[in-house]
Amino acid sequence: MNEVTTKENIKIEDMIYEIRGKQVMLDSDLARLYKCKNGTKTINLAVKRHINRFPERFMFQLTKDEYDYLRFQTETAKENNMSRTLPYAFTEQGVAMLAAILRTPVAEEISIQIMDAFVAMRKYISSNLLEQKHIKNMVLEDHNKIKILEDSFQKFEEKRKVTEIYFNGQIYDAYSKIQEIFKGAHKSIVIIDAYADNTILDIIKRLNIEVIIITKPNNLLTEQDIAKYNKQYHNLIVYYDNTFHDRYFIIDDEIVYHCGASINRIGYKTFSITLIGDKDVKNILINKIKEIDKEN
Repeated sequence: MNEVTTKENIKIEDMIYEIRGKQVMLDSDLARLYKCKNGTKTINLAVKRHINRFPERFMFQLTKDEYDYLRFQTETAKENNMSRTLPYAFTEQGVAMLAAILRTPVAEEISIQIMDAFVAMRKYISSNLLEQKHIKNMVLEDHNKIKILEDSFQKFEEKRKVTEIYFNGQIYDAYSKIQEIFKGAHKSIVIIDAYADNTILDIIKRLNIEVIIITKPNNLLTEQDIAKYNKQYHNLIVYYDNTFHDRYFIIDDEIVYHCGASINRIGYKTFSITLIGDKDVKNILINKIKEIDKEN
């Protein structure tokens, strides 16, 4: 691959990452290339002044999982002095738009070099894809098919599965999956489980976010249990309600999972955890929870 370098011999291709199936550059790298005196602050202020020019397909903020994975796979944090806040990623269109609004002496020259680097990376990816045996036998009819193949070439190996099945005896694996789901929450978790008990408390005590549990009136999770828990952790609200039969996890009022078993019974019988993608179904569940919240 023909490398694109700056006058300081910085390899721009090394600053292009694959995130969410898109080739992007991080704000810290762009601040370095554009020689922004105040680093990412200059970029953030420029974007804020022209936020209508930066839709999500031009710019998005990394999630904590994406950021941690990137740090694990590379030495990005060390080499580029990334801040502790979650960085922003700019697509090729976003980089071009950023160059248009930034007023640094090198913006125009560097933006051309960056565009050349994106082109070189696309050619490199296409070449590698075509070398794979199972793709050689495919008929590449037009540019759109090639674009689909490029998007499928991802550096991130971990992909969120829509449905995962756990069989009788997989207690540890099932608990690990639930903990992974809960750790992905940044603001709140709603746990709907008619048979909730102290098992849930042992899981959520490690989370520094608001947790709402909706369960039916029973002797499994008593007001005394809740009071003792909140005396130390202060993040739990419990609503006793008979509305739901199935079990659900709602993360940050956006992501919804259906769980085929109560948390205190996972691993004893075969069940599945399913990510719900239907927006209408998610909205119905979230709105119902808001009604319960108002009633209480």
